Amino acid sequence: MQAEKVIFVVVDPNDEEHVALKRALITAKIRTPQPKLVVFVAVDGEAVDTRAVNDHLFRDEFWFRDQIRQPVEEAGLEYELMVCWSSDWQAAIIQESKRSNAEMVYLPVHAKVSRRFTFAESKWHVLKGAKCPAVLIRPGAKDRRKVVLATVNYQAQTTQQRQLNRQITERANYIAKCYDAELHLVNAYLDSMLYPDRGALAKLADKTGVPTHRIHVKRGYTNEVVAQVAKEIDADLVVMGTLNQYGETGSLLRGNTAERVIGSLEVDVMVCNEFTTTK
Repeated sequence: MQAEKVIFVVVDPNDEEHVALKRALITAKIRTPQPKLVVFVAVDGEAVDTRAVNDHLFRDEFWFRDQIRQPVEEAGLEYELMVCWSSDWQAAIIQESKRSNAEMVYLPVHAKVSRRFTFAESKWHVLKGAKCPAVLIRPGAKDRRKVVLATVNYQAQTTQQRQLNRQITERANYIAKCYDAELHLVNAYLDSMLYPDRGALAKLADKTGVPTHRIHVKRGYTNEVVAQVAKEIDADLVVMGTLNQYGETGSLLRGNTAERVIGSLEVDVMVCNEFTTTK
């Protein structure tokens, strides 16, 4: 018997609009079979004013009924509601999404307040530490799943990078099949000597099942190329990867390339790391 698919949805009670939950309700309904939702209610202490003067931190039973239970039940989806009061927000998400055997985590992202994209360090820990992909849900982004774009690095030199490439491609293929979506691959390069020849592209197309006309290899910086291709093909979801690299202090590096790519996009972004497994 096949294991039940689970989407782990993070809801911050401080937010007025629950973009991750809304997206989960829409995307779950168009899948067959429909996945179960685990709705995880918790406050990100790094991004939210947790003092008692913040009225948004006080939620009664009517809020849970109106904001969570009623919308999910009206969508006809099976769900589990979980409330967490741990101050270690990111570790709690990683731990409970693993315990729930989630296939992905839906993580809300607030609208940009400046030209440069930023979000709390805790979210980077979720992206790099989760045992399944985390999907950054953007306010105003398309809620359909008809065109999926996967970012890969054909010039990968290390075993770790090649493994991450495989995970990104496998996950993107899985998502495309779940939603009967069109899958594209994109690769950016700066050195013209690294451009793959036709034989390499044909081999890649045969290996991934993605036809060559949907494999986009362009010269330029990764964030600019990915944003350009995503706009050209009208992508609904971008799948990318990040390595679990550590700095001198032992803390996880944010990843400048990953941050630039995420910041250059206006669509939902799925982030895979080296812990990610394909389900």
